[in-house]
This record gives sequence, C-alpha cells and structure tokens, in this order.
Amino acid sequence: MSKPIIVTGAAGFIGHSVAHRLLDRGERVIGVDIVNDYYDPALKEARLATFKDKQAFSFERMDIADAPEMAAVVRDNGVTRVVHLAAQAGVRYSIENPFAYERSNLAGHLSVMEACRHAEGFEHLVYASSSSVYGDKPMGGAGFTEDEPAASPVSLYAATKRACELMSQSYASLYKFPQTGLRFFTVYGPWGRPDMAYFGFTQKILNGESIEVYGEGKMARDFTYIDDIVDGVIGALDHPPAPGDHRVLNIGDSRPVGLMEMIETLEKAIGQEATKIMRPMQPGDVTATYADVSKLKALTGYHPKVMLAEGLQRFADWYREYYRAV
Repeated sequence: MSKPIIVTGAAGFIGHSVAHRLLDRGERVIGVDIVNDYYDPALKEARLATFKDKQAFSFERMDIADAPEMAAVVRDNGVTRVVHLAAQAGVRYSIENPFAYERSNLAGHLSVMEACRHAEGFEHLVYASSSSVYGDKPMGGAGFTEDEPAASPVSLYAATKRACELMSQSYASLYKFPQTGLRFFTVYGPWGRPDMAYFGFTQKILNGESIEVYGEGKMARDFTYIDDIVDGVIGALDHPPAPGDHRVLNIGDSRPVGLMEMIETLEKAIGQEATKIMRPMQPGDVTATYADVSKLKALTGYHPKVMLAEGLQRFADWYREYYRAV
C-alpha cells in the first residue's frame, strides 16, 4: 500500500479539491486544517463532510504552526509527500490583522518544512505561493514569468508568500529535499471562498443588493477554474525536482479577463443584472495579474480547459444548490 499524502488546508477551497482528486486516483490522504473563522466555518465543515464516505481519507484538526504536532503527523504516518496549501489568505485582511499572517504563513510554513526535512525518504514538498509576489502589471504584453524578479510586495500577504519562497530555497539547499512553489493566480469555481469578488457578487446580485466595483472596473485577473488548478497541482507533485532543488512555477489560465467582463459573464450565468457602484482601488490591490505558464506546461502538459463562461455557470449552479440546502 502506498504511503499517504498530507494535504494541508484540506478544509479550504483548493485543498478540498486536491484531496478529492488524489483519492479518486487511489491515493491515501491525510487532511490537515485548523478550520478557523476567517470566513464561514460552516462552508469549511461542509467541504469536510464530502469526505465522510472516503475510507482512504483521515483528518487532523490542528494548527500547522504547532511544530511538534506537525512533525508527529508526518513521522507517525511515514509521509514522504506533502501538498502544503494551508495559509491565511486575503490581501485586504492582511492590512487589518497582520499577526494572523505571521503565525499561519511564516511559522506554519517553517513547521511544515521542519517536519518534511526530518522525514525518512522524503520525496517532494509542493506548497502554495501567490501571484501577489509579482506586484502590479499594466495590461498588454505577456504575463508574468518566473524569471522576473519578484516586485516589492504591496501587501503583507504578498510579503509572507515571498518570504516562504526564500525559506524554501534555503531549506532545499541546506537539507537536500525537493520543493516546488506554485504561484497561484485567481482561482474560482464551486466550493470557492466567500471573500473572493465573484462569490460576493453572486450573493449580492441574488439578494438584489448593489455591488461595489473596485478600481473603477479597470482591474484584470487571470481567472482559473478549480479543476484546471488541481490538474497543475497534481502534475507538479508527480514531477519532483532533483534532491536539493527548489523551483517556483506559475499556475493560472494565462488569459487575463477584465473585471467588467467577469461581471457581465457572471450576470449571464445568474440571469440577473447587477447594480454597480464604482469605487477606487483599495490598499494592497494591483491593476492586473496574469501568468506565463510555459514552464508548468513543459513539465506536466498543463493546459487549462474550462473557459470563464462555463466555469462561472458551474459556480452559479453550485451556489444556488448549496445555499438552498444549508
């Protein structure tokens, strides 16, 4: 029997989907999550409930920054592969609650690396970074490439994610275990995060409330459907670098979409038009982020398949079903 894979953040949006995909292909998975109240814990518990009939899934409700406990979970289960997706998310929230990012993102990442580097026969740590490390990019031209130097972070969230990359570079070099950081661009889809714009817009439109459009609608994002993201995560996991190597890969759709276009597409999926209030840029926000994913494609054959209209329709259908049931 194969050794289990740990997925941290298993109650979260991406972690939940990654864990299911691993289970579907016959892996054993240990989910780890603290299930905090950054957003509705009931949604996180509902995600966890989808594993109830999965005999190959077990769950540890714990703080990843608790280094002895994290080390014990890795050691006691003979874990040699970890997908580390747990983190405190949110650009704007990092301005209001900076110390949450110190513990979850910095201490948590260090705790996971320490557990991995002491694990016998450890094979690969894949961890979540963020497109936020790039800062801003004007519209037009090619997307961000991993060879571009990371910009000065415009939010504490971005700063912690860049710090995690540097910590991983150090640990890979010092302790000779392979690591891959994935710079996620904007991820959306069923079971998504309520703090994301498309999710909040859906709630307000269906309730007949107006929506606030920041950056006066001039922002653009690389909206990437959750199934495509999972393809990239698992593809990266299955292609570890050499022992002692650390690499960073973009993972996105590579087709930037303007905020107003996203809203129009969402309106069509919902079947209702939104009343829009235009607002200026918020602290920590950037104008445009979109990815050059050529390295991930060359490594794994990664190719996003779900277009925005289809993905938002799937989300809108899930949203109506989920919120009728809860």
